[in-house]
This record gives sequence, C-alpha cells and structure tokens, in this order.
Amino acid sequence: MIVRKEIDLKQPLTDAQIEMLTALAEKPAVPDEDCPELTEEQLSQFRKISAANREERCKQTVTLRLSPQALRKARSLGKGYTSVLSRILENALNNPDMIRRNL
Repeated sequence: MIVRKEIDLKQPLTDAQIEMLTALAEKPAVPDEDCPELTEEQLSQFRKISAANREERCKQTVTLRLSPQALRKARSLGKGYTSVLSRILENALNNPDMIRRNL
C-alpha cells in the first residue's frame, strides 16, 4: 500500500510528521516486483559505469595564459568565472567553425 503525504518545507515539522518520518526511517527496505533486489553481476556493472562516469567528470587543473583584457572580462563575470570559462571553452571546442576561425 502506498501512502502519500505532502509536507510544506517552509513550515516547521509537526510532532506527527516527525513521528511518521522516524517510523519510516526504522522500516527496512523490502524489494518487490517493481524494484527487485539487484544481483552481484548487476551491482558490479553499476560500479563500473559509476567509476567511468566519475573519471569523465573529474576536472583537470591546467595552466592557461590569458591576455589582461580576457582575464578582466572573465573576472567581471563574478564568482565562479573559471567554471564559466570552462563551459565557454568546451562549447568552442565542440564547434568546428569556431575552431577554424581561431586557428
């Protein structure tokens, strides 16, 4: 049986809601036909995929020389400007026309 409850995140939890959440936390997760328990082989495949994805997302540190004007413009973007620069560079590298224009 599925029971749905809505909780307004802007309001503090009531005692009844805290009691309900505590009771749920103590209940064990039970696999069923909709969500069967995974086999060791399936878990192994998930681990391999997860490790590959983690390696792909891992950012590398590089040294890059920028003109003072480019650095000033980048810094004017505010906090997180290096992430913005990374996305701009990635988008440019995925655009063959952009690469040709700048060679």
